[in-house]
Amino acid sequence: MFWSKIFLPTLKDSPQDAEVISHKLMLRSGMIRRVTSGIYTWLPLGLRVLRKVENIVREEMNASGAQEVLMPMVQPRELWEETQRWEKMGPELLRIQDRHGRDFCLGPTHEEVITDLIRNNIKSYKELPLNLYQIQTKFRDEVRPRYGVMRGREFLMKDSYSFNLDEESLAESYLLIKNTYKKIINRLGLKFKIVKADSGAIGGDTSEEFHILAENGEDTIAVSDSSDFAINTELLLKDGEDLESFQGKPSPDGEGVIEIKKGIEIGHIFQLGRVYTDAMNVNVLDQKGKARNLFMGCYGIGVSRLVAAAIEQNNDDKGIIWPDAIAPYEVNIVAIGFDKDEEIAKAAMDLYNQLSSMGYEVMLDDRKDGYGTKMKDAELIGIPMNVIIGKQYLQNNEIELKHRDGQSSTGKVEDILTIFEHYKSS
Repeated sequence: MFWSKIFLPTLKDSPQDAEVISHKLMLRSGMIRRVTSGIYTWLPLGLRVLRKVENIVREEMNASGAQEVLMPMVQPRELWEETQRWEKMGPELLRIQDRHGRDFCLGPTHEEVITDLIRNNIKSYKELPLNLYQIQTKFRDEVRPRYGVMRGREFLMKDSYSFNLDEESLAESYLLIKNTYKKIINRLGLKFKIVKADSGAIGGDTSEEFHILAENGEDTIAVSDSSDFAINTELLLKDGEDLESFQGKPSPDGEGVIEIKKGIEIGHIFQLGRVYTDAMNVNVLDQKGKARNLFMGCYGIGVSRLVAAAIEQNNDDKGIIWPDAIAPYEVNIVAIGFDKDEEIAKAAMDLYNQLSSMGYEVMLDDRKDGYGTKMKDAELIGIPMNVIIGKQYLQNNEIELKHRDGQSSTGKVEDILTIFEHYKSS
């Protein structure tokens, strides 16, 4: 992709309404643009990152044995009344009417729809366990949307639902998705904690949240400095604990002491039990031919929120530092004098074609701007590797390889290509 061709409206300064780092950098780097409060358009650069996150989520969900479906965003009132959530969800549920005066809502989640699907299509224990998932736009009418896509009203989410004959099977499905989420976040290269949490409006007795550790996290979590113990401090406050009084105490699991961290919740998993299947009368015939209501789990991970969380954890004063797995492009060729010197232009084009043929996703900065402007933009959008072709190439036949983390080296074109070959093969 050529810089002169891509729709990439970068900004020198952060808009005044941008509150956190990820919101500022997503706007400045031309990843998103605001349509209205809590609703954003994803531009080409941002969409490439979003799709990479989505693909990693899809690959790991498929590897777990889950099957992908796509349910409607618009849901009828009748299903929500069966679980008594039409009123319980409150104003976050955006209610609408069609031309016939029938009530619908824009789906913030899909427990009712998926449960209805199962009760009408699954009849025998032999068809279980079953885990279905989708990656789809959700809408929650947040009272105060903020932090860009991190707390928007419209967002992209992976939600999945397991159906099991008994509690033991539910626990197995729950653990499988818990481990799947670990794989997803590890592939993204992010630091995280799994936190005991409140089930809230979704329901059920057991739930855990996945938090990306970041200074601008909305949630406060208490974690052990020597083990995996972690708990959302909301639960401590419900139990009458002062947070302040919890700091520095021995961890409840007997390992290490408690530290207070900030986290961004990007995933939440629940053992729902029979909350929905009892309400909606969902059963199958067991081995003895007896009708038994199913046990259910639900598992959500915020795809668009993961993009913002990755930026919150990976940035500096120059811009974004993308983890390799989700960088919009892998290599950026900074051609200084592309429009003025045929030798530089040819070298840049040759390198562009060679790296592309090796399987790299490459940008070529063919703009008329100088080195300073091109490097500022490159550092802002956070491409992992930059190859600089300019005066050194004309004088010494050398080009510079500059990593986004600040490391750099110079060498002949063939030497740089050898580095890229080794990097790709490893």
